[in-house]
Amino acid sequence: MHILLTRPLEDSKELIFKFGSLGHKVSHLPVIKIEPLKYDEPDYSQFKGIIFTSSNAIKNLDLNRVDKKIECYCVGSATEKIAKLNGFQNIISAEGNVNNLKELILQNFDLKNGSLLYVSGEIVSSRLDKDLISEGYSLKRLINYTVLSTQEIKEELRAQLKASTPDIIYVYSENSAKSLLNLLKKYDLLDSWMETNLMCMGEKASAILNEIKWKKIFLFNSGEEEFLLYKI
Repeated sequence: MHILLTRPLEDSKELIFKFGSLGHKVSHLPVIKIEPLKYDEPDYSQFKGIIFTSSNAIKNLDLNRVDKKIECYCVGSATEKIAKLNGFQNIISAEGNVNNLKELILQNFDLKNGSLLYVSGEIVSSRLDKDLISEGYSLKRLINYTVLSTQEIKEELRAQLKASTPDIIYVYSENSAKSLLNLLKKYDLLDSWMETNLMCMGEKASAILNEIKWKKIFLFNSGEEEFLLYKI
């Protein structure tokens, strides 16, 4: 099969290798770019729990002063993996769903224990911080990166996509879906996907791309990419 991946290269390398080793053709179109932001470093000792809804939040955080034994809440397996690689020891993962993550925090973190630090990008698709505060939690949000949209598809890749329409495309976020849609409109590629299966991480991302005619649309959580190959 021909598979199109849309995350930045750093986040796609493992899947490019895995799918390639399985004999699939893999194309790569990074539709977003992660840009670090400057932030005021907090006193980490004030917090008894830390929340990550993206692996990018971990990658763009100075972790030297963070106690790696702190209760660490991650949105899914990809974020959990990066947290482990960076030394966090007490991790609870929600397997890719922010609503599930909120429920895990409500079940596991006693608001009497102290404050939570929520590290995220500038644009988020959920109200996690507001929802937790409304439940009585003391929470600080630290924004340490932003997402920039890709502005062009290289001519060589455009030719490849027109010559060989992908069987599968993976889209990981609302931001990625918006950027992809803008690129397809810019290069008049909206009508090229009737034989392509769209794999979306979340209904919001899927809804943005609903104006395109896809073969089928599947929702998935991070870590399920290979499993989806056997559903089509």
